[in-house]
Amino acid sequence: MSLRNRELANLVAVGVLTGLGFASVYIARQHVVSTGSLSYAVFFLCLYVAAHVVTRLTVPYADPYLLPIAGLLTAAGVTEIYRIRPGDAFRQGLWIVIAVVLFAVTLVALRRDYRRLESYKYIAGLTAIFLLVLPALPGLGTTVNGARLWVHAGPLQFQPGELAKITLIVFLAGYLREKREVLAQGRLKDFGPLLVIWGGAMLVLVETNDLGSALLYFGIFLGMLYVATDRMLFVGLGGVLFLAGSAAAYKLIPHVRERVTIWLHPWTAKPVYCALTGKPALRQDCQSYQLVKSLYSIGNGHFGGTGLGRGTFETTSGHPLIPYLKTDFIYSALAQELGLVGVAALLLVYMLFVARGFRIALLAQDGFSKLAAAGLTFGFALQTFIIVGGILRIIPLTGITLPFVSYGGSSVVANFVLLAGLLLISNRANEPPR
Repeated sequence: MSLRNRELANLVAVGVLTGLGFASVYIARQHVVSTGSLSYAVFFLCLYVAAHVVTRLTVPYADPYLLPIAGLLTAAGVTEIYRIRPGDAFRQGLWIVIAVVLFAVTLVALRRDYRRLESYKYIAGLTAIFLLVLPALPGLGTTVNGARLWVHAGPLQFQPGELAKITLIVFLAGYLREKREVLAQGRLKDFGPLLVIWGGAMLVLVETNDLGSALLYFGIFLGMLYVATDRMLFVGLGGVLFLAGSAAAYKLIPHVRERVTIWLHPWTAKPVYCALTGKPALRQDCQSYQLVKSLYSIGNGHFGGTGLGRGTFETTSGHPLIPYLKTDFIYSALAQELGLVGVAALLLVYMLFVARGFRIALLAQDGFSKLAAAGLTFGFALQTFIIVGGILRIIPLTGITLPFVSYGGSSVVANFVLLAGLLLISNRANEPPR
């Protein structure tokens, strides 16, 4: 079976799983199987078959598993979003359509030679800085849940940091490919770029009040620096710098200090000061309310889960138990309804995506392609770890979205552009010599 036929067969399997997922939700909510469940499955199947046709025409030798994995993750996300709030599932579906269109545009525009992006590396770097600064601009930036990550533009609300991640990787791939031999020598003056990026990560932390965003951007830089130079010393120094900056932020930024306190001590036996009400309250009823309810939701899933559509996410009066469930905490909803077995399978799907991405980096034949594939894959993996680790209390909780699954247009668009980049690199690596 050829690569593209294998991709098509996997997409058909994803369409069947999508139909079964929506049918399960319909049965749980209405005790009948509606044609609506089949319409969602047919819609997604047609959408991804269209994406498959574009890949067949533009990148015929690309990895056959990445697009079906993306389809499976988005289907899982839309199914759970529909279960939480049906209207939001329709809007998420529209964003996925836009994302697939941009995915196709990226493949068509760069099908001849994506490596010409290296010539625009400094423009990409300046674009990344501009996007990261946008939330700080008065009248544009919006603070959500204590972190300033969002930008309002008319009726649209988007997170520019998602797109900044892509442009930052393009800049780093081009710059490190050019300077890696000099950087590998370890001269003192060569630590300048490391300090500049560290300073930028700290500025992002101060600007957004979000430790997770700074960790994501700086982590991408350290990962790509290690791939370019093979010097673990740089990674160690970068880690020390980041810890020092984070410690300073803990002392100076109240929101960061609050997130760390919630992480270490989500429950209290005695009332403490509640910043939301200005009165004493148990921390689990105030600052750590989201995290604690999220952990209860995960625990309620046990081993096999309650079943799709049968989770408990609202009180008897109809109020949500977990705020921002469809965005920051959708993993908790999936853990309750799919159980340990289901979310373990979900994480294995993410691991398979990461494994295929690093395989592409290993097969790439030029330095820019290797660094770009490694950066895109590592950024995807690190973002997944940051949000899942925050929900599970492995690290402090942040407002980063779960790739392909969480509700949000900017996130799903950025991840489909990331997917297109990996397919372009994979196609060139696997293309037979002319």
